[in-house]
Amino acid sequence: MNLILQALHDIPSAQVEHLAKLSSAARIEQVAPHLYCLRDAKPHAEIAAYCFENRLDYGFVPRDKHLSDFGLLVMDMDSTLISIECIDEIADMQGLKPQVAAITESAMRGEIDFAESLRRRVGLLKGLDEGALLRVHDERLQLNPGAEIMLAELKKHGIRTLLVSGGFVFFTERLKARLGLDFAQANELEIVNGKLTGKVCGKIVDAQGKADWLNRVREELGLKREQVIAMGDGANDLKMMAQAGVSIAYHAKPVVREQASYSLNFVGLDGLVNLLGH
Repeated sequence: MNLILQALHDIPSAQVEHLAKLSSAARIEQVAPHLYCLRDAKPHAEIAAYCFENRLDYGFVPRDKHLSDFGLLVMDMDSTLISIECIDEIADMQGLKPQVAAITESAMRGEIDFAESLRRRVGLLKGLDEGALLRVHDERLQLNPGAEIMLAELKKHGIRTLLVSGGFVFFTERLKARLGLDFAQANELEIVNGKLTGKVCGKIVDAQGKADWLNRVREELGLKREQVIAMGDGANDLKMMAQAGVSIAYHAKPVVREQASYSLNFVGLDGLVNLLGH
């Protein structure tokens, strides 16, 4: 196994050497000032806490595992591909952000059922002008750091992309067009006479819905489970992540970090490329 170390800052050599010693690494390779590969390393109980304390992201990656082995990346939207929770920002237009954000947080931690939480949050938006959606998109929606680097690298390797969200089609479709994503799936807000009705159209894309879409697209592309990477940050991403060969917890809740193959707690989305690119 290789131990990949990465950070947003230059990693002090003393920290790298300490981790090389803990992991009994055969040799240290510096790939960039903020990126190291410790060859032939072995897991050690102290590594996780040491890395977290020093704001380092780490991952033990099999020597024969490369980006080119994969054919599909499935990712969540809110707080994963983008930095906001769209529904919280829409609620802000109604002066309801604290109430809606509290339900969002509870759902992300896995305390309440996602579909129920979505219905409750959308219900609070009843009567809001649909123009609020465009305002959130234009004024507040930003990609998380490293998103474009990651997507460019995936394209280079012919890896397809599926954006699957418990959020809304209004945003996923715009991101799909802007970023050249291959597939996108999300929920649709019911709008009548230019106003949100407080309801969601059709079947809600919840945790199981995300997992189902991953498998649907994987089968359509003729891929095996091992050829899929899934990335998310909240409890409603866990079922989807369990269906992938590799799962990435991105700046995620503890419940997600505990179950993922790898966690990116500090670096941007391009950390995926650093992790599997060596």
